Amino acid sequence: MPLESIDRLMQGCREGGYAVGYFESWNLESLQGVLDAAEQTRSPIIIGFNGEFLSREGRLAAERLALYAAMGRAAAESARVPCGLIFNECPNDSWVREAAAAGFNLVMPSDPHASYDDYTRRVKQIVGHCQAHGVAVEGEIGELPCTASGHVEGAGQPTDPALAEQFVRETGVDLLAVSVGNVHIHLGGAQDLDLDRLAAIHHRAAVPLVLHGGTGITATSLREAIGLGVAKVNYGTYLKQRYLKTLRAALSHEVSNPHEVLGLGGQRDVMVAGRLAVRDAVLERIDTLGCCGRTW
Repeated sequence: MPLESIDRLMQGCREGGYAVGYFESWNLESLQGVLDAAEQTRSPIIIGFNGEFLSREGRLAAERLALYAAMGRAAAESARVPCGLIFNECPNDSWVREAAAAGFNLVMPSDPHASYDDYTRRVKQIVGHCQAHGVAVEGEIGELPCTASGHVEGAGQPTDPALAEQFVRETGVDLLAVSVGNVHIHLGGAQDLDLDRLAAIHHRAAVPLVLHGGTGITATSLREAIGLGVAKVNYGTYLKQRYLKTLRAALSHEVSNPHEVLGLGGQRDVMVAGRLAVRDAVLERIDTLGCCGRTW
């Protein structure tokens, strides 16, 4: 199918009372695994890549953003379900603009270290640029705590409902990511959201809301959040955890023929193992969003 507009995806969420998942990819196998799960459940979905990682200084090999954009668009066009394509969480504004021009139809400028005024000014400029390309923009107010080291790093900054309303009005963003008890890179377990804060944000900010850190949110809390304006939920950490666990197991057996491990597509092929691991991981979570069977 052709790449689906973000506006149409969000309209479906509003009318149907569900959320779409953004299940992050990092290579071809993970991308295909996400699509396999979406097609199996007949779910609209958002595919894409992490802009912070791809633009990160100090990478040993420079990434070709146009290649990722082309791969994402080709994946969407090959899919039997509606797909949006996001360049997610990037603090480098030039990369965000390049992503919009390259074919992503949703971008997210994200810079938790910037002041409110600086971030608002930059996002407003990006929104103006992206409108000319027919690209939606996701902004963010508040900061999620992170548990990448195994313990909470900083308290984060919960989203202020009044500031969220002001930011949406000043920038014209299409979606708003919020901090309401969700956590970045949650390595184990799950916790509930601050639903009272989320309800207050929903009451004041007139755009679809986004939850990052979907890996660490309880299913019960997530279902309630969808009724409070959440239309997109991001998943990444648990997908990579499952992928790595599966690859380690697949590589634990000695194989003399390298083609059996890379490319033949059989039981020993680690590329297939990774793809199926991502597929199964998506299948574990996607039903919670209420989007299964919602294709058009």
